[in-house]
Amino acid sequence: MPEDAGSAASPDGVGKATPTRASAGGKRRRGRLSRSGEFDRVYRQGRSVANRWLVLYVFSRAERPDHDGPRLGLSVSRKVGGAVERNRVKRLLRVAFAAAVEQLPADHDFVVVARVPAAELSEQRGLAGVREALDDLLARALELSARR
Repeated sequence: MPEDAGSAASPDGVGKATPTRASAGGKRRRGRLSRSGEFDRVYRQGRSVANRWLVLYVFSRAERPDHDGPRLGLSVSRKVGGAVERNRVKRLLRVAFAAAVEQLPADHDFVVVARVPAAELSEQRGLAGVREALDDLLARALELSARR
């Protein structure tokens, strides 16, 4: 039985996952950071902006354009809540990022770190609150990288 965005299993109106892209060789990629070295590079060499709920790190990989499109990495610690709360925060962040991906430079990596109040934001305001918080940080981060 397929789940859609308005299913009972998804009370906040958010569907399952971010759309995937087919890459060379028929493998499916999701535009995500997965290796610890990729996260380390973004943390150490990137720029950061923050608000009450999230911290966003941005790194331009213009020197090494090994992937197409912006990539997202998520860090949601156990301090944010139990597995259900953490997974809700991650799902909402993925959907919010996917909604903004068209306005983002293709040669950038983004890491979003959810702070403890992010669980409260996702619970009370759902996708709209998470999108607003992330969009604010993305705009500030892109403004910062444009000044460099």
